[in-house]
Amino acid sequence: MATTEKDLDQARSASLLTSEQIISFYRTMITSRRVDDREIGLKRQNKIFFQISSAGHEAIGAGVAAHCKSAHDWFFFYYRDRAFALALGQTPLDHLLQAVAAEDDPASGGRQMPAHFGDVRYNIASMSSPTGTQFLQGVGAAEAGLRISRSDELRKIIDKFEEDEIVVVTTGDGTTSEGEFFESLNTACNLKLPVVYVVEDNGYAISVPVDVQTAGGSISKLLSGFPDLLIKECDGTDVTAVYRAAGQAVMHARQRKGPALIHAHCTRPYSHSMSDDERMYRTEAEREMQEARDPLKRTRQLILDLGLASEEELDALEAEVQADVAAASDEALAYAQPGPDTVMRHLYSEDVDPTSADFDTEDAPDYQDDRQLTMVDLLNTCLREEMERDPRIVIFGEDVADASHEEALQEVKGKGGVFKVTHGLQTRFGSDRVYNSPLAEANIVGRAIGMAVRGMRPVVEIQFFDYIWPAMMQLRDELATMRYRSNGTYSAPVVVRVTYGGYLKGGAIYHSQTGASIFAHCPGLRVVLPSTAEDANGLLRTAIRCEDPVLFLEHKHLYRQVYNKGRDPGREFMIPFGKAKVVREGSDLTVVTVGALVKRSLDAARIAEEEHGLSVEVIDLRTIQPFDMERIAASVKKTGKVIVAHEDSLSWGVGAEIVARIADELFPWLDAPVRRVASLDTWVAYSPQLEEAILPQAQNVLEAIVELATF
Repeated sequence: MATTEKDLDQARSASLLTSEQIISFYRTMITSRRVDDREIGLKRQNKIFFQISSAGHEAIGAGVAAHCKSAHDWFFFYYRDRAFALALGQTPLDHLLQAVAAEDDPASGGRQMPAHFGDVRYNIASMSSPTGTQFLQGVGAAEAGLRISRSDELRKIIDKFEEDEIVVVTTGDGTTSEGEFFESLNTACNLKLPVVYVVEDNGYAISVPVDVQTAGGSISKLLSGFPDLLIKECDGTDVTAVYRAAGQAVMHARQRKGPALIHAHCTRPYSHSMSDDERMYRTEAEREMQEARDPLKRTRQLILDLGLASEEELDALEAEVQADVAAASDEALAYAQPGPDTVMRHLYSEDVDPTSADFDTEDAPDYQDDRQLTMVDLLNTCLREEMERDPRIVIFGEDVADASHEEALQEVKGKGGVFKVTHGLQTRFGSDRVYNSPLAEANIVGRAIGMAVRGMRPVVEIQFFDYIWPAMMQLRDELATMRYRSNGTYSAPVVVRVTYGGYLKGGAIYHSQTGASIFAHCPGLRVVLPSTAEDANGLLRTAIRCEDPVLFLEHKHLYRQVYNKGRDPGREFMIPFGKAKVVREGSDLTVVTVGALVKRSLDAARIAEEEHGLSVEVIDLRTIQPFDMERIAASVKKTGKVIVAHEDSLSWGVGAEIVARIADELFPWLDAPVRRVASLDTWVAYSPQLEEAILPQAQNVLEAIVELATF
């Protein structure tokens, strides 16, 4: 048989490797496949509950891992990276513990499906199921390394940092269709981050072939215009070709020349998962061609052709692996399942409780002077003081810097955010700590998650609540779940500042919405809505210092009002989450409210007393996740009547949950039905007259008070 150019390439690549390395690759690959096969058997026996295999991808994991440094570099995997994870140090038992949902599963403690790799010992970040969310987090992790490398203070504080570290992000070909893939490449190239993308292209995204997924059928060709991106395409079923391509890509990243992408063409000899049957959409001829390219067969044949081992020796190696995997399977099945008492564990930090007295210095403010400052002023003050206290804090988002080009600050005053909340911070702390992001909300939050996983403390800004939705996947499925899904081994303490709300005249549909209750539905996420300048200062300080992710909602209408101004309460002023405030004492009726409705409720209560002789108690919740049911209960037990007033729509708003809790827990003390005052179930319109009719006004609260008082 004539020697082909492909044969020569393989021989040249093999010459770069020792016989021990090639045999080691084969052992890893065989181990990966046998774990897959064992899981398939367990699934058929109903001993595990899901299975998705890495079959066909084994050569990629083994070849790329050979150039990586376990527990030194950082890894953001997808679900076909079993061989990669094994090569970094994980064992078959680690994987099978996840498959059987054991309490000792190192990735998740029985909370994640099989093949959702994560291991803090080896810097394998906790993996989730949404496809494509890992890209921005990987970029954020690399960005954290960039910021740490430029700061002597951070080098002392952040434990896991290496001068030549890289971040490896892996993906299937189908996931490169996600917008976040391109967003991440944009930032990785723009900042020349040491990120190595590994596209494991098996030709299919479940049943959709790559030519349908990707324009031109080749993601590497599509990306050829990205600056500083080294692209290496290879045969992903040939471990020597992967090894050679990965060596070039990893070196490019380690030398800080920019990101790199390995486009490795592989196979998928098993169906997408055990919930899929590829015979429904792939022809027999296609499946036969795939079988011939199986990386295990090719690597075995390479070993034989090079005379590195005999048939008998390879048979013995495979039998040994088979026995090891079988033993690991039996061992995993004997492990205990997580107990029902652990179900709420690690939803929030187990060590730092922002609802505790440790965060309550509200009664002892250290007022700096008598100046009355706006909410914008005191938010800015808090950010500045916290950045002085903690060098891990970075602030980024669209328009948050004073000027992206620092030299411009010689001539201009600087922007510092659309509402000036971050004004002066870049000038004070420099462009490594305060900087602008692309106009891409998922980019902002995803990068922040990756940075937080590395030990940074990002405080990021989404310019308007109405535009937060591109980041929803990162917020709900990633940020809110990181600690829980990793069983407490990883966390992402990110503060996401967002402006929200109406009462602006002209804000219209896309600058006036509230929607806070949507995020209160996300377990693991704290949701804060201050109504006064001093509360904003104290609550933001708590948000920054706690270990949980926080959605910090800042009402645009309240930014510069005179009535909610306050004095600077000092550097240690904190208000714990879940502590409501009685802003008006009363005995006849209670109004529970939050945000912009606090002032309107106070106005209504004053008029109710002046004109109707009613004594109305008003409670400002301040946070809705958690909210202070104890304070509400104490008031309702005193007054017997309660109204919940909020800016969000009446139906499905936060008031519905509070009313339900009152009905469940306080029914014996109620002297009347619980009422709600809220926006109409529609969007906020542009016309001032329509806006006034849609949003709840003081008059609406007053009417509800008077009506309920007479019940």
